Amino acid sequence: MTNSSTNLRVVTASLAILAAVLISRDTQAQTESLRPRASPTAKVVVLPVALYNAQANIQEDSDSSRAALSTQVLTSKLQELFDSQVIAGSRVELVAASPRAQAIAGNQPCNVIVACARFVADSLGAPWVVIAKVSKTSNLIWLFTGQLIHAPTGTIVLDDTTELKGEPEGMVRAGSRIFAERVARTVRRGGVTTNFPNTP
Repeated sequence: MTNSSTNLRVVTASLAILAAVLISRDTQAQTESLRPRASPTAKVVVLPVALYNAQANIQEDSDSSRAALSTQVLTSKLQELFDSQVIAGSRVELVAASPRAQAIAGNQPCNVIVACARFVADSLGAPWVVIAKVSKTSNLIWLFTGQLIHAPTGTIVLDDTTELKGEPEGMVRAGSRIFAERVARTVRRGGVTTNFPNTP
C-alpha cells in the first residue's frame, strides 16, 4: 500500500509539472504572437500578383490580365493606405530578376517562392513582403490567395484565400482590395493579428 501511494504521488506530481510546462509554453507562444514584429511605419514590399490557371476548364489569353489587374489594385490600395511605406514596381522587379533571386527561386517566378520574396524584401530594407496569386477555376470562379510575410523570420503572418464568384474583373478588384486593407491593419499593429477582421 505504501509503495502504491508513493507511486501515485510521484505520477501526480509529474503530471502537474508537465501541465505547468505546457501552460508556460502556451503562454509564451501567445505573448510572442502579441509582440510587435516591426514598426507600424516599416516598409512593405509588394511583388506582382501571380497567375495560376493550369487547372482551369478553359485557359484564355485574357487570364493574364486578371493578375495584372490584381497587381494594380493591390498596389494602389496599399499606396493609398501607406503612402511612402510601399516599395513596388520596377525597384522590386529588378531585384526579383537578379541572378541571386533566380538562384534562390530555383528558376521559378520569384513572386511564388517565399524564400525569394524574403530576399527581395531584405535587399530593399523592408521587414514586410506581400505575395499573392489569382487562380482560375472557370470563367466565373476564381481564387485570390495572399500572404503577408515577415521577411527577417519567414513567418507568414497573413495567409488568406478568398473565393471570387461572379464577373471576374469586379471580383478580382474586390478580393485584392480587401486583402490590401487586411495587410494595412496588420502592419499598423506591428504584425500582430486579430481574429476580428474589422478591427481598425
